Amino acid sequence: MSHDGQVAYEYEYSYSQLYDNRAPTGVWYLDQLLQGGLRRGEIYLVAGEAGQGKTIFGLQFLKTGAELYGESGLYITIDEPSDDVKRGVKESLGWDLDAFESQSKVIFVDLRTHFKIYAREEKVVADPRDISKIIIEYVKKYGIKRLVIDPIAPLIITSHSDVLWVREYMRELVFQLRKLKDVTTVLTSEIPTGENKISRFGVEEYLASGVIKLELMEYRGFVFRVMFVRKMRWIPVRPQKLVFEIYPQYGIYVLDRLENFIKQIDAWYAGQQTQWEQAAAPYGAPAE
Repeated sequence: MSHDGQVAYEYEYSYSQLYDNRAPTGVWYLDQLLQGGLRRGEIYLVAGEAGQGKTIFGLQFLKTGAELYGESGLYITIDEPSDDVKRGVKESLGWDLDAFESQSKVIFVDLRTHFKIYAREEKVVADPRDISKIIIEYVKKYGIKRLVIDPIAPLIITSHSDVLWVREYMRELVFQLRKLKDVTTVLTSEIPTGENKISRFGVEEYLASGVIKLELMEYRGFVFRVMFVRKMRWIPVRPQKLVFEIYPQYGIYVLDRLENFIKQIDAWYAGQQTQWEQAAAPYGAPAE
């Protein structure tokens, strides 16, 4: 572990081998756990409170496909203008997504004005079938293989607030997305601060093939980012937590498993305690 912001060890950042049924995320350690990446054609949920790296995860997934495998990606942005998203990752990570967009490798579509939360009229309702039609049009036009919807909540927040209605809405949307059999989809979901949930509405995780939760953890004065691999259908991997950081150029970068990271913190504290005890010992104490 490193306490000065430096990576404790290096990965061999190589994706030379691509499995036919896998879509690598670009997070090297995670892809090794998942035996090559996410299952192609499936839908995955990445959840977490604001500022935990959900958007970066989605963009890293698209960037990896475009940059390393020539797979076109589609980014559906809902919470903020796409220009703001691209500007943000360029300033913070050094990723020039405009270059990918100019080559039609990563397509950005802004759907904010389709929904009540942003529309002038209060009774605007986005039908999941209409949303899927828009997505399918882009998929066919650009040969899309990777899709990110960031975040999914505004697609659901309409004039309806009934939980059963929300569940059926999500079920219909996921059903429509599953028709894109060759497209691997990542949905992001923002969890309200302080709530112990996996998703915004409590139904998204049941419809997704896999769930990853990004969160902050504090232990003995250290605050660090944790990636909780909670569910991965049809992939033999146990639920586990990984400590990660976000670095320029790399993006999300796993440092270690949580249990190992905590052991290193404990070892560091033990070493500090020994130094404190030695420094506090009286000088020139007579030998017994």
